Amino acid sequence: MTAAPTPPAVFPGGAALFRLTPEVAHLNHGSFGAVPLPVQDAQTALQQQLHADPDAFFLAVPGLVAAARARIADHLGADPDGLAFVSNATEAAQLALNAVDFADGDEILVTDHGYGTVVAGAARLAPLTTVALDPELPDEAAVRERILAAVTPRTKVALLDHISSPTARIIASPQLLAELADRGVTTIVDGAHAPGMLAEPLAGQADFWFGNLHKWGYAPPGSAVLAVAPAHRARVAAPVRSWEDHHGFPRAVEYRATADYTGWLAAPEGLDLLARLDPAKVRAHNSALAAYGSALLARIPGLRPLPHSEGLAMRALRLPPGIAETREAAVALREDIAARHRTRVLIWPWPGGGGIRVCGQIYNRAEEYERLAADLPEFLARHDGGRGA
Repeated sequence: MTAAPTPPAVFPGGAALFRLTPEVAHLNHGSFGAVPLPVQDAQTALQQQLHADPDAFFLAVPGLVAAARARIADHLGADPDGLAFVSNATEAAQLALNAVDFADGDEILVTDHGYGTVVAGAARLAPLTTVALDPELPDEAAVRERILAAVTPRTKVALLDHISSPTARIIASPQLLAELADRGVTTIVDGAHAPGMLAEPLAGQADFWFGNLHKWGYAPPGSAVLAVAPAHRARVAAPVRSWEDHHGFPRAVEYRATADYTGWLAAPEGLDLLARLDPAKVRAHNSALAAYGSALLARIPGLRPLPHSEGLAMRALRLPPGIAETREAAVALREDIAARHRTRVLIWPWPGGGGIRVCGQIYNRAEEYERLAADLPEFLARHDGGRGA
């Protein structure tokens, strides 16, 4: 067995910024995120303003949202006129797909790492070509070659993860996006994990790109953005009709009449907090924690660490054959670990053995990963599909 890795130091003051249940090891920041206290306070103050004078608040909403959007655009390096607030990545994907003029015979290229609801939305609009990406492909070049080999004259759109959710690796690299553009393929990039985790989340110039702010951007739930290249903005239709329709994208997309906008308005506070903490320091710490957790789990017989993209705050490993091969089995293992071990991780299904993903965040401690690594074999034995004891 390899020598035990060295645990990273605790991030100073990191845990104190959150109101997480201390009895639970939250090693799954990538799924839903966690909102820091300063951002919670900012949203509470906005809610108080709303309740104090609803007329004044809602009449000011379009301007308030535009100002918040400009702050987000500054953090992401985006054009504020090409960026719109949306509720989540799934909604953004549908808005982007609906803006594409599909003709008979057009196809959408996706991968088998794509997020389920996003891929399902694409399937309603055009036939899919699904590229099978072995989780153990060694690097971005191998991923790029597989995807480009699947492009045909019928490929109208490539809908790709920026960072794959289950396997925690970069798929839509700038080089891949450039080569797809050269072939006349419209690119839609699911950057759900990119804001806050990547220093340049919009690198690559996709036709459409969207990302959640509530994961690594420390924003409240229901906060995401859709970035659209100038050539496509006029075709992005609002999800509902409103009095702001005549303004077009992005304002028409953002305005939902009497709705709760406080999460969007507080969202810039999350990226502001990240800036104060030093983004490079946070990313290095979170990446080191995820690597530490992965290294500990890799010492368990039967677990194999997957190739990963450097600098990400998530790592994934394959589980032994017979474990988590179906969605139902993966959910059962995930919930068993949560109930009996009080630990949150992602378990994802895959034929021949599913996978486990751990994340690193400034509130995590090395001993949380150590405890999981010590006890996980017992859980695997109970969920081995009858192949073990």
